[in-house]
Amino acid sequence: MNEAKAKKLTLVLHNTIINMYKIERRKTRTVKIGKIKIGSGHPVAVQSMVKVRAQNVAKSVEEIRKLEIAGCDIVRIAVEDEKDARALKDIKKRINIPLVADIHFDHRLALLAAEAGVDKIRLNPGNIYRVHEVRAVIAAAKNARIPIRIGANSGSLRIRSRDAAGALVASVVDYLKIFKKARFKDIVISLKGSDITDTITAYEKMASLCGYPLHVGMTATGLPLDGIVKSSVGIGILLFRGIGDTIRISLLDEPRQEVAVAKFLLNSLGLRNFGPELICCPACGRCEVDLLKKAQRFQEWLDKLPGAQSSKLKNLRIALMGCVVNGPGEAREADLGIAFSRHKGVLFKKGKIVGTVSLGRGEETLFAILKKGL
Repeated sequence: MNEAKAKKLTLVLHNTIINMYKIERRKTRTVKIGKIKIGSGHPVAVQSMVKVRAQNVAKSVEEIRKLEIAGCDIVRIAVEDEKDARALKDIKKRINIPLVADIHFDHRLALLAAEAGVDKIRLNPGNIYRVHEVRAVIAAAKNARIPIRIGANSGSLRIRSRDAAGALVASVVDYLKIFKKARFKDIVISLKGSDITDTITAYEKMASLCGYPLHVGMTATGLPLDGIVKSSVGIGILLFRGIGDTIRISLLDEPRQEVAVAKFLLNSLGLRNFGPELICCPACGRCEVDLLKKAQRFQEWLDKLPGAQSSKLKNLRIALMGCVVNGPGEAREADLGIAFSRHKGVLFKKGKIVGTVSLGRGEETLFAILKKGL
């Protein structure tokens, strides 16, 4: 077999493998949340939640603006009382991403939220369940032309069962009957639990029963590292199976961390592209530089780089490698890379060595090359 035929066969095999593992999104209705459309025909949206009271307008706006910069698509805020509900209008005027009112126990707060101009209402079937109250919220949402998320949580179910997944699904299915009678279809559904298996099972069952978009997440996941792992596993499995139209990584941490993890998860699965991918080795005794510090500096520069989302740069793979074992190979395979040795850093561009640099200026030089464009 000649070289040309070998290359052609390699390409065919590569494309076959890619197609075998390509994620096929579940087909759903399209639901509009402010300026963001969600559903199978649209990108998976990243959500987070404000961690202060809505009535503290200045703090709420400050937190949301930080989330906007971080890349959050949709933000949710807790509405505990009338004072919170009245503050929503002022918050809405000062932010640029869709605002979701999180309502529990008192349906009248949902009515006020709709009047205030929020972009979506979240209801919990575990604590707002009287039919006339739900109908009143549906009527308000219809009038305001906004969707409703039916958000079931394992910790607040009215149906108690050893089958947590079944109870989550049953809670939502029962709630949907009210919406069906009211002919209301702008619905998003979530079925969150703290157990990975129960959560996955619930979402898979719900996905088979309806065509509404699903907001995917875990709840009560523990400390930040636990939350990252549990959410990434649970949400990642569902996304890989094509289930999920919006996601939130719920963390006991600053909201921006939720967005950062969500973006990385979607990027890793090929469902969104948030800019150049930075890869680094884990470092070992052979590493002669502080690779973590260098990588963190490089990522900070990357995050602030104008045009990082441009078509020219967003698909780039950039490698910072710490030793001579795998470093040169990984750096060579990246679009742009550096492999540090004991005395110098070797620079690679599109698979070719383009120079060497001192250990102290390696990441700086690499970034300068990136800024000039490949």
